[in-house]
Amino acid sequence: MVKAKWRSVDGIVLLNKPIGLSSNQALQRVRRLYQAAKAGHTGALDPLATGMLPLCLGEATKFSQYLLDADKRYLTCIQLGKRTTTGDREGEVLTEDSVPALTDESLEEILNGFRGEIEQIPPMYSALKHEGKPLYEYARQGIVIERKRRRVTISNLTLVSRTEDTLTLDIQCSKGTYIRTIGEDIGEALGCGAHLHSLHRISTAGYLPENMMTLEEFEAIAEQGYDALDAHLITMDTAVEHFAKVELPESDTVNMMFGRTVPSPVSLEHEAVVRMYDQGTQRFLGLGQIKGAFIRPYRLVNTSEFSL
Repeated sequence: MVKAKWRSVDGIVLLNKPIGLSSNQALQRVRRLYQAAKAGHTGALDPLATGMLPLCLGEATKFSQYLLDADKRYLTCIQLGKRTTTGDREGEVLTEDSVPALTDESLEEILNGFRGEIEQIPPMYSALKHEGKPLYEYARQGIVIERKRRRVTISNLTLVSRTEDTLTLDIQCSKGTYIRTIGEDIGEALGCGAHLHSLHRISTAGYLPENMMTLEEFEAIAEQGYDALDAHLITMDTAVEHFAKVELPESDTVNMMFGRTVPSPVSLEHEAVVRMYDQGTQRFLGLGQIKGAFIRPYRLVNTSEFSL
């Protein structure tokens, strides 16, 4: 059998990750469909979770950190009355308590304590590392590692629906937020404990949920060939749209792509990062950094591999 050749392909894929797959497993499935020589995801979703997982192919991997750092939005269902070893439905039940009678007012008061800037202790069942090993590996051995509190921002927390023992929440949050921990902490605030029943990531960095596709959809498109697949790539500069745009004349474009500092056509704060484009072609060149009246290369696209 002839082994398929990896190819140079650059852009971002918005995958609606299915339940049961790790983020890396999902990434590898999509990478093989595209036969992309280089690929990476932008913040893991647990196998239990579904929803938006932006995948960076080729030169787009240079900008994946900005998607990792971006705000995210989730729809989650919290099961009240049961604490589990993992903080979600896949763990063993540790305790069971009756759920108190809740009024809309009393529940809203509890939820209000989780809005704005809050502190969290990361869960043991997480990919955070201690001495080079993920915390979940210690947790599986019954070892508890002390974790530092971290501050995160919950910019929106809306109660979508509720039953006697579940809460469905729409949460928009900053990077590093553990929705599982929010669920557990709400359970403690209610005095009955809780765990995560389901988690769906609605969006990341402002990408629209209607633009993501399932693995099955990508697999069906792949049967039509690479051109059909490539038509669903999102340009890599969308990952850095929050930076100011700068257009460089042709001579400065050439110098920049050779790694040289060029005059800045705009006046911005010193050390500000900008996204750069060739003035004539509007081709994305990468990121530059303002140094007084100049722009120095910061993170450039490799033009020899640039295919979009």
